[in-house]
Amino acid sequence: MKRKRYATVTAREARLALWMLLPAFLIVFAVIIFPVVANFWISGKPVSLGDLRPAVPSLREFVAEAPSQAGDELVLEYRLRNSSRNVPVQDVVLEGAIPQGLELVSGDEACTVEAQQIACRWDEWDGGFSDTLTFTFVAEQAFFDAQVDMRSPTGADVTGRSINVLTTWDFTLDNFRFVVSARRFWEVLRTTFAYPLLGSIGSIILGLTAAVLLNRKFPGQSLLRGLYLFPYVAPIIAVAFTWVFILEPFRGMLNTYLMSIGVIDSPISFLSTRHIEIGDLPFPLALSVVIFFDAWRYFPFSFLFILARLQAIPNDLYESVEVDGGGIVRQFVSITLPQLHGVITTLFLLRFMWTFNKFDDVFLLTGGAAGTRTLPIQVYDNAFGRGDIGAGAATAVVLFVFLAAFLVLYFRYVVREES
Repeated sequence: MKRKRYATVTAREARLALWMLLPAFLIVFAVIIFPVVANFWISGKPVSLGDLRPAVPSLREFVAEAPSQAGDELVLEYRLRNSSRNVPVQDVVLEGAIPQGLELVSGDEACTVEAQQIACRWDEWDGGFSDTLTFTFVAEQAFFDAQVDMRSPTGADVTGRSINVLTTWDFTLDNFRFVVSARRFWEVLRTTFAYPLLGSIGSIILGLTAAVLLNRKFPGQSLLRGLYLFPYVAPIIAVAFTWVFILEPFRGMLNTYLMSIGVIDSPISFLSTRHIEIGDLPFPLALSVVIFFDAWRYFPFSFLFILARLQAIPNDLYESVEVDGGGIVRQFVSITLPQLHGVITTLFLLRFMWTFNKFDDVFLLTGGAAGTRTLPIQVYDNAFGRGDIGAGAATAVVLFVFLAAFLVLYFRYVVREES
């Protein structure tokens, strides 16, 4: 009896725990899972920005010729249009009420007039459909006495139904073919890998240097630590525009200084020059500036983690090496770097994944021009620059596949090694 009662209580507690976790599951689904699934769904659709709204029939009622006295003609036009150029509209119905005092003289074969009511029906309007229906009436005195609104004498309205391309089960691989066969896809892919790779290495080197310098007590140490965090905590838009101002070719401080000391003879557009010649080799100038900006902006993140790990290294290890006659270089190579191996590996993978998916830094500095275009920039350009939502989603799927592979490597090797 006690076991049965215990099992009942346990089952109730399990159900209660499930209900308490349900809001968290719903939030995760709404914020993470649903957008990913929706992106995969859209990537298989030939959908543009205009297709996000369902196709609807539109009507404009227009009085082409207005009567001035009884016996004159009133020429009324219905200007019809399908709002979509690709998606048809089905079961279209137009209905309007003829005001008193108007007698129909001629109309359209698609419409019927009964008891002062106009009714027009179509089985389907193709994408891009446009037509004008013309009706001619003779106005009597009762029409003028009724003071009809000449902007819309019949008050006509049109209705119809259409299938939203996003809700159908028709899929295509054309979006992926377009993305992969784009003229500069492989160049963009190389840049997408080079930018986070070199940026992550640079941020770790700068962070390691700063951590080693501040891993000892001296006057002003706390102040310097706070200043080192400035690039990371400052608003990205303010930092990016500051760099743009500094690197501006004609009024920028860097060009002015380099010309004043004779390093260069003419201004250099650092953010819009794809290559400059160094010797006989082309040097990717704009991409190098963007990579250095990424390393400078995010080195405080590496600095904090590395500094915390440095302070946890026992001094006995350094003393034993010093007793054996080892200098600073040997201490750094034999003690510091091995102790930082796990932190540096984790930092590199995290920074690589975050930078691989980064959009705002490159967009604010160069807009993806001069050889700095990456896949996140390509997603934006396809979706909103060209208005091709399907191609933008397909590019995002390609980006997601690479990020998923990085996550597998991270959890399989780094997390396993640390555990």
